[in-house]
Amino acid sequence: MLESRLPPHRLGLIAVAVLVVTLMALQMRWDWLLDYRDAILGGLWLTLVLLVTTSVAGFLLAIPLGLVQVTGPRPLAWLARGFCTLIRGTPLLLQIWLLYYGLGSLFPYLPGVRGSWLWPYLTEAWPYAFVALTLSFAGYEGEVMRGGFAGVPKGELEAARSLGMHPLTILRRIWLPRAVQRVLPTLNGELIIQLKATPLVATIAAVDTYAVFGRIRQETYMVYEPLLLMALIYLILAGLITLAFGALERAWSRRSAGD
Repeated sequence: MLESRLPPHRLGLIAVAVLVVTLMALQMRWDWLLDYRDAILGGLWLTLVLLVTTSVAGFLLAIPLGLVQVTGPRPLAWLARGFCTLIRGTPLLLQIWLLYYGLGSLFPYLPGVRGSWLWPYLTEAWPYAFVALTLSFAGYEGEVMRGGFAGVPKGELEAARSLGMHPLTILRRIWLPRAVQRVLPTLNGELIIQLKATPLVATIAAVDTYAVFGRIRQETYMVYEPLLLMALIYLILAGLITLAFGALERAWSRRSAGD
């Protein structure tokens, strides 16, 4: 039972992590942690908020993007496919810069924008980071959901139609849950990739985890300690995501077996 849950490669990674943490605790300087504790927690909070909100919003956009590519109409399918191709074919850093330095530089010249309630938000970096990360996640997950929707056995959908179920009911109760179940392992990996993409927002002055540790390195002239701690934080977050998806997959499998 233990071996099925902890395969050899994971045991090896755990052992390496324990060794690294032990060496970090015994051989390196950590007196600066108290001085930067609040800044680190603030950066970590922004990273988590960006990760959760952009992943949820991006996935909600990915559902219609994937569905319309399977069901049509053809013009909307072409638009959805073109959007996914554009997002997947260009670097995320370029997308962030185009939104922040490109679109963001146009807002001050639009009539009425400076005096509107939107102006305080348009001068901040995080709205552009949110939009860029959301669109990026939606572009990748749109293709994933397209495969998920297309992979659901047609017999299940035809059986629901034969029972007189409304198309929206079929989507909500059968098609969407089955598609999500099929792509859960892929979503796990994509969410970890989204986590590792969040440091790019530091390039537009959003103070996330990466930006905080970059400032620590500049002010303390220390290299290894901040970098190792930052790597440990991202490793822990990625591990928690993997554990959460593993638990979700097992719960979904038990539920399907019970049905």
